Amino acid sequence: MKFFITGATGFIGGCLARQLREAGHDVVALVRSYSKAGELLKLGATVSEGDITDKHSMRPPMAGVDGVFHVAAWYKIGARDKRFAYDTNVEGTRLVLELVKELSIPKCVYTSTLAVFSDTHGQRVDESYRHNGPWLSEYDRTKWLAHYKVAEPMMRAGLPLVIVQPGAVYGPGDTSAIHIMFRDYLRRRLPLLPKQVAYSWGHVDDTARGHLLAMEKGHTGESYIIAGPPHTLIETLQVAESITGVKAPRIHASAGMMRAMSRAMSVVERAIPLPPTFTTEGLRVLAGVTYLGNSAKAERELGFTARPLEVGLPETLRHEMQILGMKERAKMPG
Repeated sequence: MKFFITGATGFIGGCLARQLREAGHDVVALVRSYSKAGELLKLGATVSEGDITDKHSMRPPMAGVDGVFHVAAWYKIGARDKRFAYDTNVEGTRLVLELVKELSIPKCVYTSTLAVFSDTHGQRVDESYRHNGPWLSEYDRTKWLAHYKVAEPMMRAGLPLVIVQPGAVYGPGDTSAIHIMFRDYLRRRLPLLPKQVAYSWGHVDDTARGHLLAMEKGHTGESYIIAGPPHTLIETLQVAESITGVKAPRIHASAGMMRAMSRAMSVVERAIPLPPTFTTEGLRVLAGVTYLGNSAKAERELGFTARPLEVGLPETLRHEMQILGMKERAKMPG
């Protein structure tokens, strides 16, 4: 079969393209620049230059495919420049889905996120949960708009669409804030960890496979949480310490302390640029917040599974250590 992918030069999209090629499928990847398409070309994918905010650029490569995976997104939490968030996450999604309809493509899988639920306050929620604002970040807000104001209305109108919702995705090759956290931890430059903050952790290979299962078995008009097991950041770094021997931060900041730091940085960031983690928004999403989802529906209907953190993290940390030129622990698992 032949599949069209947006976001194929990204973390999840790149892994998805690889899995599709390994399964014998043809892949057409939309890229903003050919200069970033080296890995896709090595896979044997067909590469087409374009942008999800330019409908005309997507029409020729999308025509005639058997399915579309819309993975591309703006996700720079804490970034000073948020100009492209709405255009990419909301309008870009609208244009992709409009083309799915216009070209009569049989099925589309759209990558949403657990972040549309915002802070779940310690609950591991399912697909029926709904949050209507306010939002903790511009990423949360624009992905919520794309999910509930673009994708769901088009599904109700008959678009052959399946929505998948990953949680915190980790693995070799990540470039997100999660990668930065693991890198800083390994370099012993992580000063503290926030209490209560928790995510549903999914290895990138499992997350990409969840997309494939949604295309193969997902019921159109349905959403599926494809997230892994829940762990706090403190628990996650304790697992990392048991793997690498590198001590995790012993200072654990309360939600109140993180909120106070966020308020203080709202003044500072108006005067000087700050790293994303230390901006008002970056600290706000670390103030006792939980992004937790229950993948029981995906497990039941799709056959989705997610490996435990203890199984997926060694490979991830080994990759980061190699980049940093660090020696591995003698009995490092995996």
